Amino acid sequence: PLSARPQPKMAGAGSVWRVGALLLPPAWRLRAPGRAFSAATGRGGSSGGGRLMLGAAFALGGSAGLCLAARQRLREHSAAELPAGSLQLTLYQYKTCPFCSKVRAFLDYHGLPYEIVEVNPIMRKEIKFSSYRKVPILLANAGSPLQLNDSSVIISAIKTYLISRRNSLEEIVSFYPAVKTVTEKGKEVLEYENKYWLMLDEKETKRVYPVKEVRVEEMKWRKWADDWLVHLISPNVYRTPKEALASFDYIVREGKFGTLEGLFAKYVGAAAMFFVSKRLKKRHQLRDDVREDLYEAVNEWVKAVGKNRLFMGGNQPNLADLAVYGVLRVMEGLEAFDDMMVHTNIQPWYQRMEEVVQK
Repeated sequence: PLSARPQPKMAGAGSVWRVGALLLPPAWRLRAPGRAFSAATGRGGSSGGGRLMLGAAFALGGSAGLCLAARQRLREHSAAELPAGSLQLTLYQYKTCPFCSKVRAFLDYHGLPYEIVEVNPIMRKEIKFSSYRKVPILLANAGSPLQLNDSSVIISAIKTYLISRRNSLEEIVSFYPAVKTVTEKGKEVLEYENKYWLMLDEKETKRVYPVKEVRVEEMKWRKWADDWLVHLISPNVYRTPKEALASFDYIVREGKFGTLEGLFAKYVGAAAMFFVSKRLKKRHQLRDDVREDLYEAVNEWVKAVGKNRLFMGGNQPNLADLAVYGVLRVMEGLEAFDDMMVHTNIQPWYQRMEEVVQK
């Protein structure tokens, strides 16, 4: 990986969430199994009524959603302050995008202060400065401004920078070059080399990964979260008309839409996403009851963590723990999340993750 060709000033895209990110409750508090989880109040605003239909349904890599929340102004994320001259970070996101949630989980766990810009998923004026039109986007300043685009590239590059100060962040980012590829349908897309690697020297690698298998395991499950777990979210959240309506009821309540605008978003959006979720189920060859695929995936993760470890990273989460947690928490407060907690073995691990990320 260290021999990868340099890439200037911009990096990342593979794991991204296009316009129409899944909008779900932002926080929850665990209760006893079988009882409901409570969602914390979110923030939002009104979007242009005439443009709502344009954002009705979008799909990316088998995952889709409808996000009608308007943009928020810059607001500083509360976290431990770093010494003067350290990283200055601004995250452009959709609040409930699984890939954006992954990045936030990583930044929160490492106590990195950052500002958030909530992007309007329809107009996207907040990212008009960028030719790259997806989220997450992270603007980082570690002496010179730099734009990073892909969730996994963002995490790998920043983690490398925190561990090894031998190289500038700009040089580290150059190890994750963008490569254009063509899909089976003939669509040109960008992929990013090495995005699950930390660019460390031999001494640093042995310190972070005492045995080779630890690194291989982390990379495997980070990729699994991007390539499989994330694609189970939308089919489960919009599984039935009732569940789809519940998701959009939240959007309307928290988005502060006008009366007519809210009714339009709630009922038309819910209907659209119900049918989109069926297409996604077919595309990814999911079972008739998509809950079974979610349960199986979650229990597969719990089995991989094992009974003798608090986290896959041991006593503390590694990047795979943070990735899986970031993806799953976008369902908090909805029926799919409650069902997952009751019918799988993930609750103890999830509670531990919530506690360490909050700390």
